[in-house]
Order: sequence, then structure tokens, then C-alpha cells
Amino acid sequence: MKMSRLAALSAAAIALTLSLSACSPTVSLEPAADANNPGCADVIVRLPDAVDGQESRTTNAQSTAAWGNPATVILRCGIEPVEISTLPCVTANGVDWIVDDSAKPSFRFISFGRTPALEVIVDSENAVGVNALDSLAEAVKSIEPTKECVS
Repeated sequence: MKMSRLAALSAAAIALTLSLSACSPTVSLEPAADANNPGCADVIVRLPDAVDGQESRTTNAQSTAAWGNPATVILRCGIEPVEISTLPCVTANGVDWIVDDSAKPSFRFISFGRTPALEVIVDSENAVGVNALDSLAEAVKSIEPTKECVS
């Protein structure tokens, strides 16, 4: 029940963010609750200039990033870590991610086993999720994992 409500809220946030980002040079995002965590700063300074061929954009919120015009890949650091989930888990370039496809064609990937946690939202009509996750992995690896996905 909690996950379906979270999925609905995420879908609404994705739709709003993607529609707003198409009209302005700065991508308007909400910071996550733990956006001021020093681990987020470690990630943000290591982010690449491009993700799956999409160039970096300016955002207006702490510990966030976006790529593409309109924003095709969105990252927020400082979300609440997921401890248990029935959603599938994938590993991309050494980083475990929970996959939420409830808002297809946008996919929400949540880092697993890292605190602070991150979410990456990918519009799969303009970018490939695994390519985006591979591009972001080195930055995300600055947060040490505390657990791994199990099949």
C-alpha cells in the first residue's frame, strides 16, 4: 500500500517536472528531505557533464541534477533509503538500484544499500536507463554501500 502511494506521487512529480523543464533554462526540482547530507555533496561534485548523450542542465534545488532539454534524466540525492522492497533490483556498474516502472515510459531508479539514497528518473523515450545509471555510477560510488540486492 505504501509503495503504491509512493509510486503515484512519483508519477505525478515526474510528469510535472518533465513538463516544467521543457519551458525554462533552469530545471525546477524539489530537494529531498536529506539533501544537505554531506554524502550528497560528494556525489554532486562528481557528476558527469553528459549522461547518455544528454547535456547537463542547471537546477534550482540542493543536491539535484538534470540532463537533456527537455530534462530527460533527473537526479535527487537525500531521499529516504529503501530497506525492503518487492520491486526488482538491478546492478549497473557496481551500484544496486531498485526499479520502479509504474510511470512508464519514465523509470524511477532508487539506489539500494547507500545512505543517503538517490533517485534517478529517466524518460526512456529519450534516454536508456542502464546507460544513465552507468554514467552516474562513479559519482554514486562515493557513498559506501551497506548492503546489496539479493535475487
